[in-house]
Amino acid sequence: MHFWYKIFTYLFYPVAPIYLYFRKLKNKENKSSIQEKLAKINIKRKDGYLIWFHVASVGEAMSILPLVEKYLYEKKITNILITSITLSSGTILQNRFDKHSKVIHQFLPLDIPNLTKKFLEYWKPNLSIFIDSEIWPNLILQISKKNIPLVLLNARITEKTFNRWKILNKFSKKIFSKFDLCIVANNDSKKFLDVLGAKNIKNYGNLKFSNIGSEVNTKLDLSFLNSIKDKKIWCASSTHYPEEKFCAEAHLEIKKKYNNLLTIIIPRHVNRAAQIKKELSNLKLKVALFTELKYFNSDTDILLIDTYGDTLKFYNILKYVFLGKSLIKSLAEDSGQNPIEAGKLGCKIFHGPNVSNFFEIYDYFKSLGRTKLVNNSAELSLSLVEEFEQNVNEQISVRIVRRSTMSGIS
Repeated sequence: MHFWYKIFTYLFYPVAPIYLYFRKLKNKENKSSIQEKLAKINIKRKDGYLIWFHVASVGEAMSILPLVEKYLYEKKITNILITSITLSSGTILQNRFDKHSKVIHQFLPLDIPNLTKKFLEYWKPNLSIFIDSEIWPNLILQISKKNIPLVLLNARITEKTFNRWKILNKFSKKIFSKFDLCIVANNDSKKFLDVLGAKNIKNYGNLKFSNIGSEVNTKLDLSFLNSIKDKKIWCASSTHYPEEKFCAEAHLEIKKKYNNLLTIIIPRHVNRAAQIKKELSNLKLKVALFTELKYFNSDTDILLIDTYGDTLKFYNILKYVFLGKSLIKSLAEDSGQNPIEAGKLGCKIFHGPNVSNFFEIYDYFKSLGRTKLVNNSAELSLSLVEEFEQNVNEQISVRIVRRSTMSGIS
């Protein structure tokens, strides 16, 4: 099977620039990401020990921040290379470590043998760490051939992914056996990886339960906080189309009881912000973008977050969060967003019925009374009204004090 996979990737190589160009037209790539995905590297590698993290997207990028911060002060490590795939993760990592010369970010090359070989020969990593479920066969086999230690950290294999790999039994064992260590996020992933051929498997729990790094900015502007201190506030986070409309309908229903309502919407992909604003404005709602707070006032219904990396700032002051990618039936087999960050900061989490990617974590938070299932906008609005009534005297300032003294979930 690897032979045919390798042949396919070689055949794809001539059309790879065209493929990436079409992704650029959809705002999924930019000039830098295209160059780096074609292994055109313009960043200098310093001499010394290089540790390499690879993440796919925003969630994985955020999860490794405490680890990266720890390694910033390890004298032995002179380079920390972080590769990612999505533009959003690249933006967060570049902004986060812009002032740290030890940290380098670039986009991972496509899994085409000549590109991955060029990448490895240039960076010469001393240790490679893949996060969650990033499996790239050509790259993994080349890492093994060069005797570079390879770790799969916070490994998370869904049943859907497991069933796909299981069909390719010999191929899966060839790939997964190359990991020197697999640290899994849950028990199911441990079982799946064992069947797929991984050898050294440990279960130390989900990486995202670790403490948020001390250098992560979770503070909002004080003048903005003062402007919303008398509001009833809830947040819809990591939303996918058409969940924003669902949340707008809930807002309209809640507003019948609480006229001082503010709904904060944080879409999973902020490049959709302009379209979301247009759709919600058509519902006669007053929408302000986070990057245009000068237009925010007491009459604003929806604050639409059009920046990456600011989610924790809002979790830090909120009690109620609806997590998206959970109400879309077409995504039922690949559904749900990770509730750990919201849960760690004490938020009550509302979600739809589809959370297949994180069912074990949702079950855990359910046992703590931190989550509630809602099937439609009517159920969500009713649930939020009940919560507001139970906490009728709570204000933003109280929540800020509470968050500042709160410890993580043990």
